[in-house]
Amino acid sequence: MTRDDFLHETGSAGGSRRIGAAERTREALIRAAIRLFGKRGFDATSTRAIAAEARANIGSIAYHFGGKEGLRTACAQYIAAMISQVAGRALGDLTADPSRLQLAPEEAAARLVRAIETLVGFMVARPEAGEIVQFILRELGQPTDAIDVIYNGVFEPVHRHLCGLWEAATGDPAESEYTRIAIFTMVGQIVYFRIGREPVKRRMGWGEIGPREASAVAAVARDNLKAILEARRKRS
Repeated sequence: MTRDDFLHETGSAGGSRRIGAAERTREALIRAAIRLFGKRGFDATSTRAIAAEARANIGSIAYHFGGKEGLRTACAQYIAAMISQVAGRALGDLTADPSRLQLAPEEAAARLVRAIETLVGFMVARPEAGEIVQFILRELGQPTDAIDVIYNGVFEPVHRHLCGLWEAATGDPAESEYTRIAIFTMVGQIVYFRIGREPVKRRMGWGEIGPREASAVAAVARDNLKAILEARRKRS
């Protein structure tokens, strides 16, 4: 699925619908801002450049967002909605407490594996993931309200849900230091293949990282996850 296919199906709020011209302009501005804020930084990106990138009238930024700061917040909301939808495909309802689902260890482990596979499919193989990561890294360098939107909207709930699955799979308490670090490590190994894309391609001799290469990354990530889950189960 291309980025445009994804946007046509989901819209900016993540719900399936048909969108009109005004909403298409709004989304085009958000997508352009994500690209340019990530590439140049917020301060170095003018509203004129964003409008030109989106092929929109410069006045539409004030109309839709109230200005550049409002557009940055909208970008963060857009990113949170997109990642939430991607995560939801693998994990289901992110607000559900896995401990209340009474999952067998095998099922919890299977859900963690699906999460890894989904993360690789999005983070490693899809082009728009690079723009999202660049945007987030820029914001992390000088934290703003945009990071709060992304953290509260998707990072924390997804991380908590994964920690709950880890507890069901291994017996380790969900909020223990070990479990929280384990989940960060599980996710971090995948994120590296996006932020370290160029050295990975050179060292692996890959001209590009497409579906075949992403499958190879997923296979190793699955093996890593299964090995550590098995080790934790034996320990307990």
